[in-house]
Amino acid sequence: MSVMHRLRAYHALLVVLAVAAYASGEMGLIHAWLGYAVALVIVGRLVWAATGVPQLGLMRFYPQFTGLKLGNAMTHPVISRILLLAIAAGLIGVTGTGIALDRGRSLRLVAAPIVTVALAESRKDERKKGESNQERDGDESPLSEAHELFANLLVGLVGLHVAYLLLFKFPLARFMLFLDAPKR
Repeated sequence: MSVMHRLRAYHALLVVLAVAAYASGEMGLIHAWLGYAVALVIVGRLVWAATGVPQLGLMRFYPQFTGLKLGNAMTHPVISRILLLAIAAGLIGVTGTGIALDRGRSLRLVAAPIVTVALAESRKDERKKGESNQERDGDESPLSEAHELFANLLVGLVGLHVAYLLLFKFPLARFMLFLDAPKR
């Protein structure tokens, strides 16, 4: 499998996980696990970039304005790179704030089922006292607001990215969406 085909598979995995994480925003543990899966994919991509393969390097995210003219402004790689850099920053932001909000609680629930029972009992006690976990953690905390802001920003940036590729880089969009023409 070529590097570009592996990159396309990585992209598809990241898209599926990120969309599922966004869609499961109110599903607690499922949302957290999907967030950790996105974090693993990001770390994997960083490790993959360290292999030295030019198509995988992080330089592909940095805008280069060389050769940019008014006549080629919409098709110049600088727009794609700016969008990729913004999407990467948004994805890292939403994932980082999500992990900070979770503080590893979701991972502990998987690692120690006994803790799950203890936490459930503890939560029952807290509810009796009239204090839920969300109230204690500050459901409207600045970190929670930042997490939501990054998520919504990411949706807008991805929309711009998709629209740009469909309008100005259609062959690449077809390839990344697994719609490339069959080889004869």
